[in-house]
Order: sequence, then C-alpha cells, then structure tokens
Amino acid sequence: MALWNKLLQSRPEVMEQIRVSYGNHFPMEVRHYLCDWLETRLLSGPLFMDHDPQYEIEAARFLNELIHELERKASEMSADDLITAKLRLLESSRNFRQLFSHNPSQLYSHLRNCLMFEKQMLCYPEECAMTQNSDFTQIFEAIEELMSRVRSNEIENRNLKKKYELFCCELHEVSKNNAQYDVIEGQNPERREQIATMKQEQQTRLQASLNQLTGMRLSLVDKFKGTIELTETVQQKVVDKYLNQWRMNQGLAGNGAPPSNANNLDIIQGWCEHLAEILWNTREQIKMVSKYRKQLNVDEQNLPDFLPELFAKSTNLLEHLITRSFIIEKQPPQVMKTNTRFASTVRLLIGNTLNIKMNSPLVKVTIVSEVQAQHTQQTNKCSEHSCGEILNSTGNMEYNETTKQLSVSFRNMQLKKIKRAEKKGTESVMDEKFALLFQSSFAIGHGDLVFSVWALSLPVVVIVHGNQEPQSWATITWDNAFAEINRTPFVVPDKVPWNRLAEALNMKFRASTGRNLTPENLHFLCEKVFKVQVPMPPTDDYQITWSQFCKEPLPDRTFTFWEWFYAAMKLTREHLRGPWNDGSIVGFIHKRTAEDQLLKCQRGTFLLRFSDSELGGITIAWMNEGNDGNPCVLHIQPFTAKDFSTRSLSDRIRDFDDLTILFPNKAKNEAFDKYTTPSGQPKNKDYIPSEIRAILPTSNTNNSSISYANTPASFMQSPDPSRDTPSVQSGYGMDDGQLNHMGTISGMQLNENIDFNLDNIDMYTSSFN
Repeated sequence: MALWNKLLQSRPEVMEQIRVSYGNHFPMEVRHYLCDWLETRLLSGPLFMDHDPQYEIEAARFLNELIHELERKASEMSADDLITAKLRLLESSRNFRQLFSHNPSQLYSHLRNCLMFEKQMLCYPEECAMTQNSDFTQIFEAIEELMSRVRSNEIENRNLKKKYELFCCELHEVSKNNAQYDVIEGQNPERREQIATMKQEQQTRLQASLNQLTGMRLSLVDKFKGTIELTETVQQKVVDKYLNQWRMNQGLAGNGAPPSNANNLDIIQGWCEHLAEILWNTREQIKMVSKYRKQLNVDEQNLPDFLPELFAKSTNLLEHLITRSFIIEKQPPQVMKTNTRFASTVRLLIGNTLNIKMNSPLVKVTIVSEVQAQHTQQTNKCSEHSCGEILNSTGNMEYNETTKQLSVSFRNMQLKKIKRAEKKGTESVMDEKFALLFQSSFAIGHGDLVFSVWALSLPVVVIVHGNQEPQSWATITWDNAFAEINRTPFVVPDKVPWNRLAEALNMKFRASTGRNLTPENLHFLCEKVFKVQVPMPPTDDYQITWSQFCKEPLPDRTFTFWEWFYAAMKLTREHLRGPWNDGSIVGFIHKRTAEDQLLKCQRGTFLLRFSDSELGGITIAWMNEGNDGNPCVLHIQPFTAKDFSTRSLSDRIRDFDDLTILFPNKAKNEAFDKYTTPSGQPKNKDYIPSEIRAILPTSNTNNSSISYANTPASFMQSPDPSRDTPSVQSGYGMDDGQLNHMGTISGMQLNENIDFNLDNIDMYTSSFN
C-alpha cells in the first residue's frame, strides 16, 4: 500500500493520468480497496515474460485470485456508507470473469504495466503529467508494444516451425514419389509423358508451399527488424537519457544536490529488464528461424538472408544494454584518505532476468589513475594495472528477493597505499584524480554469451592528511559541477561562466549549512573573485578560470578564493548553522557596504559578516557613538572555530551589552536567545559556579579608525596585525590591571572572567590553588 498511499498525496492531474492509464474496464475502487493485495501480488510476485509458458498459467491464476479477492473484500463491507463500493467490487468481479476468462494474460499484463506507470509517476510526476507525446510516456507505451510484438512473433515463429515441418514431410513425400515414378517409368516407357506431368504438378504444389513458407519467413523477418529498431530507439532513451542523467545526478549530489530518488533507478531497472528480455527472446527467435532455413537446404531463388545481420544487431544491443546497466549505486567518497575505511555498492540493473542472479557474479575493485581510466574507456577493456592497493576489494553479487536487486556492497574497503604520477608544472597531489574500477564477468543463456562489464567511479582525490581536504574538495567540486556526459576521464573545462559556478557554490553551501545563498551573497562572491565591481546579475561574459577559483591568492592575502569560501562554509556548518538558517547572519557582504548600512541605523545595531582577512573568521560590525557624538561603525576582532569551541557565538552576543538590535531591526534576544547556553549549576554544591564571559573594552570610540592595539585579546586567539580593518578586540574578564593583579585563577587563562554569583561576598573566603 506504500505506493498507493504516496499517489493519493500527489496532485489531482497525476491521479487523473493514472485513472486514464487503467482504462474503463478497471475501476479505481478496485485499485483502492485491493491496493495492498495488488502491490504484493504484482510487484513482489514472480516475473514472467509474455512468451514464457508459465506466463499464461500465472495470468490465469492471478485472474482467479483477483476475482476471489474482490468477492471476499465485498463480503466484508457491511456498513451502509460502503454499499456503493461493495456493489462496484461485485460488478467488477463479474466483468473480469466475463471479459478476461478467455485471455487472462491481457488483464495481467495491463495491470503490471499500470503499476509500473504508477512508479514512474512518483519519480517523474512533471514529465508523466505532460502530454502523451513525452519521451517518458512513450517509453512506457513502447515497452508494452514491444512485449506484445515479441509475443506475436513467438506465435508466428511456432506457426512457421509447423509449416517447415509440414514442408519437410511434403518434400520427403515428393522425393519418395519421384523414386516410385522413376521405377514405373522404367517399367512402362509409354507412360513417360504422364509421369512427367505428375512430377510437374507435384513440383508446382511443392513450389507453392515453398513460396508460402518463404513469404511467412520474410514477413517474420520484417517483424524482427521492426522490433529491433523500436527496441534500439527505446534503449537509447533509457540508457542515453535517463540512465546517463542518473549518473550525472550522482556527480551533482557530490556537490550537495538532492540525491537521486531510489525509485528512479528502480524504474530504469524495470525498463532495462524488459528490454533485455525483449532482445534475448528476439535473438532466440531469429536463431530458430535461421536453423529452420539451414535445415531445409532448398533453393530460394537467391533471396538475401537478413537473419545473420539481425542476429548480430540484437546481440550488440543486448551487449550494450548489459554493460551499461552495470552501475555504481553508491559512490565511494570522492576525497579519500589512506588507511581509512570506506564503502561502495554496485548493482546490475538486469540482474532479475536472464538467470544472471543464479551465477552470483564476482566483482573486483581496483584503483586506477586518470590515464588508466582513459585507456579503459577507449579500449573497453579493464586496465591490467592498478596504482594502489585496496583491502577487502572482492565480493559476489547477491540477489535480494524483497527489493528484486542484484548487487554487492563493499562495506570495509581500505586504501593501503597509492602510487602517484609525476607532477607537471604547479600541479599538486590534491589536483590528481583517480577512480575506483569495478569489474565483473558472467555468462547468460547456456553459457554461449559471456559479458565482461566494468564501471568507473566518480573521480577520487587521495589524501594522507586532513589539511589537504580544502584543495581536494576544490578539485572535486569543479569536476562534479562541470563534467560532461560521456566525457574522456576526467576532462573538465578550464574556464566556465561565473553563473554556473555560482550555482555550484550555492548548492555546496546549502547542502553543508541548510540555507541557500541569496542573490546578494552570490553577487558579493562574484566581486570578490573578480576583484572588480560587477553588474547584478552578472552576465555570461564573466568567465572564471580554474586558476582564479583555487590557485591564485586573493589581493593582499595568502589564500585563494576557494580556501576563503570553504573556511566560511566549514565555520557555518560546525558553529553557526542555527543563526545562519534563521537569516541572522549576513555573512557575505563587503565591509564598506556593511558600514554604509549600519550608519543609517540607531546605536547598538549590529550585523555579522565573514572576515576578509582571517580564514574561517566571522566579525561583528556595530553602530556606536564616539565621545564627540558622531556615529561610527566598529568591528570586533573575528571569531574562529577555535573561539567557538570555548564559547558560542550566541553566548558572546548575549555578553555584549553594547549590541542591542540585529540589523535591520530585530532585537538581539529574539534572534539569539534560543541558541544561548543556559546557566548551569555545579555538580558539587561545595563549589562556586564560574562562567566565561566576553566583554568589550571601554576605551575612547570617537571614530572608526581606532585600533585598540592594547586591549585584551580574545581567549586562545592572537591578534592579527595584518587584518584588513582596525578591529575592537573582545576579551574575557576584567581590565588589564585587574588581570595582572589576579594572576592565573584555578588554571584558567588571565582573560577569563570569573562570575562567583555570591549573595554576600564578605561571608565567603575564596581559595585559589
């Protein structure tokens, strides 16, 4: 009922499309009240092709069970409000018995296809709800048409076989008669003309039978040709469009796009299984016709024989389908650290057919370089060499009766060592791409066809230390965003329009932090990377190169644009996710723009922006007044992940009494209180609770250029003399004199503020050890 429940929640036009697909002879009441039974019976039951002798038996059994289930369900309905549905179910049982008793396979096939269409509607509701001319709907209809053709061709093939047998008997009879005629003619020479006439009449009848037989065969050959051509068209759409798109979505998912719906792959598997059965059975039918023709061994007036060509084409299509349906369902990590466990899953989309599941094919995994991956693709042969050693890299594919999938999951692979290529120019190990190569082989039929299949993973960058991650993710992000379908591994453009990169950055940031970047955020990033003012929105004339993205340092900085962006994303994900998702953090804004906006606000208004000078730093800019009464904007020294490991951003903002309103006009308590840490009580009541607080210095603030060089530094953070703007440094605790007088308190740093919360400090004597 899971499928039907999901459909009931879909849009009305989707349900209408489903109703139309069932037709007038199958009421929706039957689908609704028998939803569990139908899905279990048709989706989890045995799968038979139309030509299979068991197919008719299964269809007849299904019809009888359906009628019985309808009558049973109707008998359970006793409430008055269900009387209409009860009558509808009973009427349907009578109609099914009357309409389909002579041809149960018609109903059985129709309902199987309808359920397949329902699954398609869940995966592609927009496409399925379109007109009947859409590619998606055409695939559904074409597969149904092909299955009908295969069934029809099988019937004609059987009739042709009978005709061949009759003709062989007739040919044998003619040969026997001719021998008798020759004896009679030798004994009675005067009957020579009469015997010649009898022989001629006999030969004429034989030729007529041969002509009829040839016509039947040529007609069947034309039908084979039409079936193969239509199959090729459908297969191109399934493999070259939908399966390729699924593969492309895997790369985009590596950048944070929503992962491909698992149902999408199930639908594609259903298509592939049907196409494999259609091709295999067409191929077997062609083989049988060729066998009849060779056994006959008669002159057909030099008629061309198209059967070998059709046989070869059907075999090639089947080989292409099988090799392309060997896919990596779960990709390995694209930034892979040596001696770290990782997992991956491969799946054969035609594993539920052609008895492949009975063989449990062995799958082997190796790691290959970019050059070796290119060689594998160009020659269609797996490289005999690898550039590393992977533990636990073999496994047998197993068939799951519940999911109807043939797959193998590698859960404990580990890359022990890697052999790198020689570097060119300024390349680093974080620019070098590898791939995991999955390979297997298996036979189908009676072992007369053996297929070697392989699949290359998305590109992988191998690292040995965590500090290599940022640049490695630059390589992977660029590749995932701009790789083309069926490219040479792992070629990507060196220059792309900024708008395309902006989509990738937004996708990455949203997946990591939970919220999209705004158009203003993306415009800021564009100006940051190009170092000039850019119109909004930027045109495609703004092209960004790989070097600008992650190789060239930003002006007056020691880090690149990607390193800065990655650090901001990492800080937001690990420490600022809540406020960021609430929209409480502007983040991506120029310092000058922030100042211009704050100068229009009342005193105490503040905003948060990512530091231009400190990787993974966020600063607070707030509106203040100097001693002369003139407004000025101050910037607090940036906080980093190191600071937030001691005290969160929300707690720090709560500590700063000078900050009152979050830009543009939201009370800071309303924005941040839900993220602040509640004051706790000590576990041992013999101790006085203490807490760390952040404070702002009380120096003169008559303009925005004050440096505050001698104010206490924030905890575990040293001032950065090279920062882009003068900053007010936050501190924990008391002023300099107090700190120097107190010394180190209970092992804490000097700039920690100890709040004893005593009702009467005179009644308590503190002891510092």
